[in-house]
Amino acid sequence: MKKMLFIVNPCAGKRRIKKYLIKILDIFNRADYEVVTFITARQGDCAQIARERAGQVDLMVCAGGDGTFNEMITGILDSGVQVSVGYIPCGSTNDFAKSLQLSTNILKAAKAIVDGSAYPFDVGRFGNRYFSYVASFGAFTRASYATPQSMKNALGHTAYVLEGIKELSQLKKIHIRFDTEDQQIEGDYIFGAVSNSTSVGGVLTLDPEQVDMSDGLFELLLIRKPENLRELRDCIRALRKRKYNCSVITFVTTANLKITADPEMVWTLDGEREDGHAEVLVENLHHAIRLVK
Repeated sequence: MKKMLFIVNPCAGKRRIKKYLIKILDIFNRADYEVVTFITARQGDCAQIARERAGQVDLMVCAGGDGTFNEMITGILDSGVQVSVGYIPCGSTNDFAKSLQLSTNILKAAKAIVDGSAYPFDVGRFGNRYFSYVASFGAFTRASYATPQSMKNALGHTAYVLEGIKELSQLKKIHIRFDTEDQQIEGDYIFGAVSNSTSVGGVLTLDPEQVDMSDGLFELLLIRKPENLRELRDCIRALRKRKYNCSVITFVTTANLKITADPEMVWTLDGEREDGHAEVLVENLHHAIRLVK
């Protein structure tokens, strides 16, 4: 019988995972899995149990938000053991799941795991931390980790948008430099994202035809603060049409980069806070995980 570790974040989203647990376990058991279930109680629990159990199971599955998934892959990569993973998305925004076109219907997602196949996907390493889909700074990014869980549960996706709108009047330019393999990009920006995803923060959607989550490359998107209404309109139009050819937007692809910035500038990795760095290396770990879908 195959062995599975099933990690559950009971507080993710609107706590809706709780009423489906028995049915999910039934789906896994009937697919001939011996399931060990672990319920997280605090931040870091998922990474710890994944690190400890990676070599003991054939498949590791988590149910929660993107932060829970981040912890699971962090634990696995820290362990040095290769194990396939599954993801039942039940968070507030589920950016990573949207990019992968995973079902947000909990039971359908569970069924897809037992019926699916494993595909390789890239993971980002930001200094000594990992991210599954985005490292971002500036406008809207603070909302993802500053919004209280109770507000996320009550409002879901809207919570991010509302918190982001509150920041618009306080937008400030951030001076930052990016050294990629073949160019240097430096300037003052209000938003930036190193991503491997088509959905960022529930606010920004990238063109799926320009994003391949297993090609060994990141998409680097930077937005300079518009100096007038025309530039603002051009920026909004470009983002809506997902055509990044206006004067305030920089869009490039790269496998690795070095970032030089104000060490007080806070980052967000998969929706979780990351303290600033004067200098940090960001690497694409090509085909670092195998996701069943």
